[in-house]
Amino acid sequence: MATAPVLEGGAAPQPPGTDMTGICFRDQLWLNSFPLDRNLVFDYFALSPFYDWSCNNEQLRMRSVHPLDISQLSKMTGTEYMLSEVMEPHLFVIRKQKRDSPDKVTPMLAYYVLDGSIYQAPQLSNVFAARIGRALYYIQKAFTTAASKLEKIGYAGSADSENETALLESKTSKETIDIKEVKRVDHILASLQRKLPPAPPPPPFPEGYLPPPTAETEKGTETQEAAETQAPTADPIIDQGPAKRMKF
Repeated sequence: MATAPVLEGGAAPQPPGTDMTGICFRDQLWLNSFPLDRNLVFDYFALSPFYDWSCNNEQLRMRSVHPLDISQLSKMTGTEYMLSEVMEPHLFVIRKQKRDSPDKVTPMLAYYVLDGSIYQAPQLSNVFAARIGRALYYIQKAFTTAASKLEKIGYAGSADSENETALLESKTSKETIDIKEVKRVDHILASLQRKLPPAPPPPPFPEGYLPPPTAETEKGTETQEAAETQAPTADPIIDQGPAKRMKF
């Protein structure tokens, strides 16, 4: 960011309407000689090129009246300066305005004295234009970066797809070899089964022996008992109405 040039004491005043947001004023000799407070800040501001010598405040100074006396300024019409914000001794905000009547003023410009340096505050439209321009610059930069990264992702994606195709082909060929091996083992087992004699039948149970119940027989018995003891299906209107519900 460019630094505003500093104008030392004794700088020539600029013509009215000149954009002076790019400069600042500082008189170190005056600051070393006088305190910067609400009573003397206007005298210090009058040394800067931002000061309009045709203002009403200058007429009050020529009559030995304090240039910020609102009781006197309200009786005049034309351009004037007002001290709007004060944070002694670091910050003073001075507003330039046009007075049409005691109750009607139109703001024109604003200046601020920050730690002894005087600046002109930029117009609100200029601030918006600068912020929007900066935002558009960063948005365009972000899109450019995203586009370059997407191109790299596209190249990497094509390479990955080629690698996946090669892996799929190798896996398919491997599965084909495994199936052949399985068929060969099944053929060997079948030939051995044909060569061996059949297994003998199991011996009969002795008289009076009852085989132990299996899981299927137990499950069938439990299902039959549950079916016998299961209650009939409840009617959602008759058996579960508001009067039949549990009360707490």
